[in-house]
Amino acid sequence: MTNLITITNNNVEKHGFFCKMSARKSSAWKRKRAWLADRFEEGLQMRLLGDGERGFIEFTPGEFAWRGIENAQDYMIIHCLWVVGKSKGKGHAKALLDHAEAFAQDNGFKGIAALTSSGNWLVDNKILQARGYDAIDTAPPGYALMARSFDGSTPTPKLVGRWDKKAEALGDGLTVLHSAQCPYLEDAVQHAKDAAEEAGIPFTASEIISAHDLRARVPNPYGVFSMVLNGRQIASHYLLKKQIMPLLAQS
Repeated sequence: MTNLITITNNNVEKHGFFCKMSARKSSAWKRKRAWLADRFEEGLQMRLLGDGERGFIEFTPGEFAWRGIENAQDYMIIHCLWVVGKSKGKGHAKALLDHAEAFAQDNGFKGIAALTSSGNWLVDNKILQARGYDAIDTAPPGYALMARSFDGSTPTPKLVGRWDKKAEALGDGLTVLHSAQCPYLEDAVQHAKDAAEEAGIPFTASEIISAHDLRARVPNPYGVFSMVLNGRQIASHYLLKKQIMPLLAQS
């Protein structure tokens, strides 16, 4: 049986939140900790695997989801599902999803949904397909919004769209939109800054401060990170400097 630890404001200092566990003194860890404090008040839920296993799930009411999703007030949205290393292949991902789905049903939500991607740190859509989730919306380059309705009605959440318009609004130079939702993104911003400086391109980093801000400004469904060059998105996930440089040269 999988043992799950419920993370709250009262015990997060003890158990952490899985990511950046060995870097608690870093600004990235502290920013995620502060971000969580506000999100717990909105109903965000986090469960860690116990008994020395390695993995977690983070999910939140759709109204407050930090993904480019709208019309999700009646849905719970999964932000992250991650099981790694020796903990893979033991049924822990299933247990984490079982718990999130049961929590959503027990608390009156009509369904649960998650953004998936073929090229990002997001839930694998094959896992959700096997559990009866349907792809209800898509966006390039490989995003799919997967949802499961508990009452059999047509799922209503959708991706906010208008991706190109949002990118164009950021203007010239290299702009990175980022959020503390993922603590690894602080490093991603620095990689982008270093690449822009080497290429001689003006650089701007802009932090996403709310779920509403995310839906209004970010030109991709992932929502918590975007790299835009001269009004066109060139990446929506963590890249190293050596991976960014060719993108700057091509654009």
